[in-house]
Amino acid sequence: MITLQCKLTFENEKDKQKLLELMRQFSSCNRYAYNRLLEGHKRKELKKHLQKVFNLNSRYCDDAIFKAQSLINSCNERGQNPKKVTFGGRKIFEKLTKKHINGKQRKKLKQKWEERRKGCLYSRGDKSKKGNLNTRILIEKEGLKLRINTGERDWITANVRRTVNRPNDKWTGFIARLLEAEKTGEYFPYSVEIRLINSQIYAFISFEEEIPEHPIITKEEGITGIDINARPFHLALATIKPDGNLQAVNRITLHNLINKTKNQREYLSWQIAHQIVETAIIQNKAIAIEKLGNIPKGNKGDGSKKLRKIKQRWIYRGILEKIKTIAKREGIEVIEVNPAYTSIIGMLKYASQYNLDKDTAGAFVTARRALGFKEELPKHYKNLISDESFIQYATNKIEEEKQKTREKLNTEKNQYKKKPLKKKLRELNKHIKILQNLNSEPQTQQPVNQRKEQVRGWQYASYKLWQVVKTALTIPVLGKSLSRDLSPLKSIMISGDWDRVVKRLAPVAWDRGYGVDKYRQLGTYPHLKKAEHKYPSPKCMS
Repeated sequence: MITLQCKLTFENEKDKQKLLELMRQFSSCNRYAYNRLLEGHKRKELKKHLQKVFNLNSRYCDDAIFKAQSLINSCNERGQNPKKVTFGGRKIFEKLTKKHINGKQRKKLKQKWEERRKGCLYSRGDKSKKGNLNTRILIEKEGLKLRINTGERDWITANVRRTVNRPNDKWTGFIARLLEAEKTGEYFPYSVEIRLINSQIYAFISFEEEIPEHPIITKEEGITGIDINARPFHLALATIKPDGNLQAVNRITLHNLINKTKNQREYLSWQIAHQIVETAIIQNKAIAIEKLGNIPKGNKGDGSKKLRKIKQRWIYRGILEKIKTIAKREGIEVIEVNPAYTSIIGMLKYASQYNLDKDTAGAFVTARRALGFKEELPKHYKNLISDESFIQYATNKIEEEKQKTREKLNTEKNQYKKKPLKKKLRELNKHIKILQNLNSEPQTQQPVNQRKEQVRGWQYASYKLWQVVKTALTIPVLGKSLSRDLSPLKSIMISGDWDRVVKRLAPVAWDRGYGVDKYRQLGTYPHLKKAEHKYPSPKCMS
């Protein structure tokens, strides 16, 4: 659906006043229909009643009911109470009720509220009525005209004013379709909504755009996978060949969206979506995105101020919807995949192999999943979670991290900084529980019998194998739950020699370059000191 805006002007003031009166009647009819629908009245009975009360034709009354029902459906979808809707805007109404606003400021607010409340006229399109019966666009020698039905076989015409500033303007295509429809007689429906804004009258014309019935660029040529990330705030792109192998990677930063207004973020999001689709056209690839649901944006006092600020302004769903819209318009196939474990699989399996960051690796998995590939657990990873010595080592490392976190929690006095520490403790307890119950039998529906005796162990099957591997490798081997350095995993995945990886040498810091000349003159080099074991093996401690 495309909506185009244009300005309406009138040759005489009489026609303008007729339109303003019609807009007032329609707005009142819309509010009346809204309240009657909330009371449970049916559409057919309400339609006849509205014609008698407001002296409008049946189409205008039907459009008022349609607009009112759309508003009710919108409130229900967003989980809002439809009975609390304030026509004209609740925020403006609340400002008008305050006594400290007076003079020109109050007059301006009241005018804005009345225009929103009373200045509206809507007419749905109809293909069988040359596009629109009540508000029809006419192409004449003098220019474009909008013919408006004011009732009782009375029509007024308004001049349509709109400038075209770029060659690819949608207005040019709309006029071309109107001219073609006049010649062929095959009309298309377009809806017209007339609104009063700052004492000026504008028309908003909406119509369905012409898009290819079938995509031109399909996944048979390969796919570009997209992964959206909050930290760092960017889009990761991975392009793969039809056989599933990596072809190219790219990254688009989203930091320009931070500290911007809503309209600015909307404009920049469209630019980013166009950039992604243009890249897919050049590479002749389809697009794969994750089918994301609602992502929690955090709460005040959770200890993650910077991340929460980014998520509050993170219009991830808007970007994905824009990508889908533009790609559909250009004939590019868009495939939505299940996002479960894409980042974990990319981090553990492909990041170290291809020297990718975990975000790009996640986009790589998204693209492969769109082609139908299934990610099997590597052989050495399976052996790793079956090795009792490694599981014991991993459990000990997580216990050490748990002890450090508990000590930080005990010394922390700020109640808000305690929340992320408590959250981390809960996650560590969960990780320990997973590792301690790896070899237990599956749990039945009832874990105890009639005598309250334990009959089965913890249900290991409830955890995906990839989640188990992540638990066993991140903190015990990488040192962090979300580490950026994933290179140690390559040796484990290829050779399975975890003991060698955890005993690797870590150089002692030598001032990060500060004072190097001083030590060089003395003939000593602190960075050549004997390194210590960063991850000592339990076998060496016995």
